[in-house]
Amino acid sequence: MSALALHTRPLFDELPYQHTFTARVLAISELGVALDQTLFYPTGGGQPGDQGHLLLPDGSAVAVINTQRDPLLRAIIWHQLEEGHPDIRAGTELQGCLDWERRYRHMRMHTCLHLLCAIVDAPVTGCSIAADKGRLDFDLPESTLDKEQITRSLMQLIDGALDVQVQLLSSEEYRSLPNLCRTQVAPPQGNGAVGVIHIPGVDMQPCGGTHVRNTSEVGAVICDKIEKKSRHNRRVTLRFA
Repeated sequence: MSALALHTRPLFDELPYQHTFTARVLAISELGVALDQTLFYPTGGGQPGDQGHLLLPDGSAVAVINTQRDPLLRAIIWHQLEEGHPDIRAGTELQGCLDWERRYRHMRMHTCLHLLCAIVDAPVTGCSIAADKGRLDFDLPESTLDKEQITRSLMQLIDGALDVQVQLLSSEEYRSLPNLCRTQVAPPQGNGAVGVIHIPGVDMQPCGGTHVRNTSEVGAVICDKIEKKSRHNRRVTLRFA
């Protein structure tokens, strides 16, 4: 299985706007189907795994209902399929097709949460993203957060049409910036590098998710709810307007 991991190529990092791809089946297990390359983003960092379908050589389509990394060998990505498809075997050449509308909404909300992180000056303790909303948990013993003010601040950044840059830092570069990460979870690393999302002048955070290229793509959002979840935890929920 370790050799399998060496042949898995995550296309979503370099081609986040591409909808379809061709691939070869590497393995099948109770966890799903592993491909030699994929655009399907696996569950992680608060972002849900992608859905869509695989188009087989005979023209039939098989639904992908979730995508996840192998629990031990993280470089392996498993595509969980609807049941009853015996025609998929190792070596099968096929086409993958994302549920692009769902993925794009995840990209828009994920980028918006980076803007929220820049607005609220506190460590992040949790994150969750959905197609219609997203939330961050902040370590805030006392809250002075205001929904209307957060909404106004977010829309100023969104309407500012700011570029969203994806950068790779070496492990050495990342370690030289100890205050870069505001979450309590170690950032994802691949091949000795850390992916970083940089919105110049606004936010710079390690992140392995998929994002839009410009804040204007986020669209209209509102701060829907601010909740006290514990003595040191405030949950801020956003949704698309």
